[in-house]
Amino acid sequence: MILTSKNNPLIKETVALKDKKFRKQLGLFLVEGVKMTKEALQSGCEVERIFVCEPFDGDVSFLDGVAEEKIVYVSPVVMQALSDEKTPQGVLCRVKISSNSLQPPKNSCLILDGVADPGNVGTIIRTANAAGYDEVYLTHSCADPYSPKSVRASMSGIFFTHVYQAERTQILQTLADVPVIVADMGGENVFTFTAPNKFALVIGNEANGVSVECRERATFTVKIPMRATQESLNAGVSAGILAYALKKGEFLE
Repeated sequence: MILTSKNNPLIKETVALKDKKFRKQLGLFLVEGVKMTKEALQSGCEVERIFVCEPFDGDVSFLDGVAEEKIVYVSPVVMQALSDEKTPQGVLCRVKISSNSLQPPKNSCLILDGVADPGNVGTIIRTANAAGYDEVYLTHSCADPYSPKSVRASMSGIFFTHVYQAERTQILQTLADVPVIVADMGGENVFTFTAPNKFALVIGNEANGVSVECRERATFTVKIPMRATQESLNAGVSAGILAYALKKGEFLE
């Protein structure tokens, strides 16, 4: 059966997941595209429904082994309503949000301290996964990591990192025994700095930088050297440079 009405209860509920309020209520988030849907399935995340546009010209072999009741075929009009993109890719799924209770990190981690742009949040989660930071802690003032824009920017990193969301004080208490590194232009050059084996790197708000609480908790302060004509870098770019520079020894062959 192909669902053709945008008023179908399942479709209306799924469209509502574009809103943070309903993602929180239902404990689900949306993932678009064949590639990310395949990776969600491969990651072990709980994929609750998969919506496929009918007709669909692509390879659907990734659906092999998926229970039939989880696959929902929809018309192009319905897929357009479900999608957050101007040109839908024809495949979309609902994924269960992991109910991670706040835990100390096993290794080095990232703290996102009020990062407000969902694209930056997703990009940083993508970088964390690439650079081997398994845990990412987000203060409640951050953009929602499960928003469509953030999920898209994470390029599947959201499936392979442990994302924790909590109040800043709770996060800092949980990481009480972990050295904290913040970036500031008065700090040591990150490219000559030798980081401890385990640390928490703080990425601050795009406009206001790192909070007073995180600065006071900082064990080390580092800087990304820049020409005098450039005052700052985008939060996502800064996170990428710092994340790799601080673990440079792990990537030397």
